[in-house]
Amino acid sequence: ILFFFQALFNLLIPDHAADAFSPPRLSEPGLWDLLLERLLGGLSRWDAEHFLFIAERGYLYEHNCAFFPLYPLSLRAVAEGALWPFQRLLRLRSRLLLSAVLLNSLFSALAAAALYKLGCVALRCRSLAFLAALLFSLGPANVFMAAAYSESMFAFLAFSAMWQLEKGQSWLSGLLFSLASGVRANGLINVGFFLYSRGKRFALQLQGSSGSLRKLPPLWKQLLHVASSVVLMCAGIFLPFALFQYYAYGRFCGPGSGLEQTVPKPLLQLALDKGYRLPAMNGVKSPWCSQRFPVVYSYIQDTYWNVGFLRYFELRQIPNFLLALPVTLLGSWAAWTYVIANPRHCLTLGLERRKSEKEGKPRAGFCCPAVFVYVVHATVLLAFGFFCMHVQVLTRFLGSSSPILYWFCAHLLQEYEPLLRSEGTGSGTAAPRSEKSLLGKSDSCGKGTLENPVVRLLLNWRLITPLSKCILGFFLSYWLLGLILHCNFLPWT
Repeated sequence: ILFFFQALFNLLIPDHAADAFSPPRLSEPGLWDLLLERLLGGLSRWDAEHFLFIAERGYLYEHNCAFFPLYPLSLRAVAEGALWPFQRLLRLRSRLLLSAVLLNSLFSALAAAALYKLGCVALRCRSLAFLAALLFSLGPANVFMAAAYSESMFAFLAFSAMWQLEKGQSWLSGLLFSLASGVRANGLINVGFFLYSRGKRFALQLQGSSGSLRKLPPLWKQLLHVASSVVLMCAGIFLPFALFQYYAYGRFCGPGSGLEQTVPKPLLQLALDKGYRLPAMNGVKSPWCSQRFPVVYSYIQDTYWNVGFLRYFELRQIPNFLLALPVTLLGSWAAWTYVIANPRHCLTLGLERRKSEKEGKPRAGFCCPAVFVYVVHATVLLAFGFFCMHVQVLTRFLGSSSPILYWFCAHLLQEYEPLLRSEGTGSGTAAPRSEKSLLGKSDSCGKGTLENPVVRLLLNWRLITPLSKCILGFFLSYWLLGLILHCNFLPWT
């Protein structure tokens, strides 16, 4: 449906003349190239142009380094590998665009599956996890999951890493988190999951011990073991970022290599017209090269896109703040709901052993103890995005990085929508009811036969509550508006 509508809107609505990165095409497109562009061209707008250009020509311009390499490398690998038989029919750029569509379709499906598995383990509520995965598939930032953006790949790696960490597979989780940090810069913040996991495990072990002197040496050994494993995991997560900064420094801060002589004239002219910096252009190095800690990523965000604390707080940016308002309200509401439901757990940072844990009866649903670290993670991302980033990207920023948006919306639907209630609720508080739930015959956190609750709610639109209409309306309207606006170079989140 998404592919059909983006092609339709791209055909019916003329593209907006946006001041965006749009490199010239250096070769004449063939008949099949034109057909593919007509069918899938709406998925190559805005930042997608950067990813496709990097996959085709590498990091030619300095500001391309804001986009991390693992995703464009994957596009190039698929274009040169799986799509190699089509090289006589399609130019490289067309094959890269087709690779993006194929990869993102795969990664979006895998991300939904990983989110479901993560929800089953963390929420201990199969039906809530299922509903959240369905909402992810209808997400308000879904156009970015399909377009040539890195969001779907990052969501798959991040959700899979969180799932493996919940299962106790620390090293596999560390590998996935490390790969995620090679896709997007905000993958670095995922190091907090390891720090919290190890810290919580050690704190609970201390509380479980009798405190005798004989047990102190093993605890100190355990502390050293935890510290060493945390250092190794953190180093692994930071390694892709550090290597990419080193690569950028060597490319743009090294001695001039005469690269401008080998760059096609149209691309050189684009650099002159737009002020794009080439590697060691005319022997003049970029200002960030002389910094004590030369990090090209922060320099690009500051210089090219004016990203910084409160820089976006201008009257002319009010429409963009309105675009980010729904996800801002949902993220804030989710954090408030969790804190009100677990005040002591939040004050103790979840490091205190609870009575329910001692009795072997952990609470299930959105307000269960395991969700604490995800709420903190989402709140940090929300605060940083709201105050320090272009606020309109908050929807896809949170939607591809944190499960909280989907878990909380699923919690609200299951908690306050009569059509989804049954004998139990997602929060673990009993609410006896005689009618059968749309999620199955057992309680909402049981293992009943799962039907599609989102479809049922949409089919019964007139019967559902105003809150359910607001949630589903937000998801559906942003899903549709994203296709209409983004695919025609119009501003979107």
